[in-house]
Amino acid sequence: MTTLNVIGAGAWGTALAITARKAGNDVCLWTRHAIHAAALNSEKSNSKYLPGIALTPGIKATVDLAKAAQAEILLMVVPAQHIRDILARLKPDLAPETVLVICAKGLEQESGLMMSEVMADVIPENPLAILSGPNFAREIAMGLPAAATLACSDIETGRKLVDAIGLPAFRPYLTDDVIGAQIGGAVKNVLAIACGVVAGGRLGDNARAALITRGMAEILRFGEKRGARAETLMGLSGLGDLVLTCSSPASRNYSLGAALGQGDILGEILQQRHTVTEGVYTASAICMMAEKLNIEMPICHAVNEILNGGVAVSNAIEELLARPFRDEKLAGF
Repeated sequence: MTTLNVIGAGAWGTALAITARKAGNDVCLWTRHAIHAAALNSEKSNSKYLPGIALTPGIKATVDLAKAAQAEILLMVVPAQHIRDILARLKPDLAPETVLVICAKGLEQESGLMMSEVMADVIPENPLAILSGPNFAREIAMGLPAAATLACSDIETGRKLVDAIGLPAFRPYLTDDVIGAQIGGAVKNVLAIACGVVAGGRLGDNARAALITRGMAEILRFGEKRGARAETLMGLSGLGDLVLTCSSPASRNYSLGAALGQGDILGEILQQRHTVTEGVYTASAICMMAEKLNIEMPICHAVNEILNGGVAVSNAIEELLARPFRDEKLAGF
């Protein structure tokens, strides 16, 4: 039996713990709060983040990070902006052969680094993999059919990970494109906010379809400059995740955008949530890197202006619509 522990007991971490336990692993679920751990162990469910879903028998919750580090595989499911801190805390207790699977989607806000680059800064010695795809936590926890990209530069390690977490209803597809598997998940969170703004502002399905399509062009341009393969970006962790997140109110990023489109204030929206909306923090990092690499990403720029530049939603939309007409193969909206 493989020891596979999950670092982060939000909805996605809980869903992955349930999946890993169903796949036959010995699973420990780490949370930073003792009250939360006690509730998980006594209630056998995560009523705070995933209400109504029972934990698979055998899952144990803990606040002891050193204990959680003692595993053959660690799924890193804390928010992207906390990955560096948690990796630093894990480092003293990690065995060098422990495989770390990054399940967070985003760029580090201050540096613009991908999660694999953050890990290379903090724990370069351990094997790394990326898990990303069009996956809503509740559906995964319920056992509904889904697929994801699992990226690992060492294919043998990747195959072991697929065997460890794969189920008939949860199908990991293996690639060695670690960079590509991260780009789609990071950029789509920002694009989902844009699509939510369209929905909240009642701008129509035509506008949303245009944003998804031109947003995909931004993902491809960003990915090309960062060294990703186009086929990865057109797969589950890119196009698949983009379509899901830009089409459903169940997406935290989409629902935040919808609230902004209806005239709500960003600070008030965030105060009402106890979950992290990754696109809010990733938007500025993407735009910083796009400027550095000379990549035209007008939709991401418009979202960042709304979130961090004090620009009104109506003005950002007006600016996008005022852009010059372009050939479709060229850059720009």
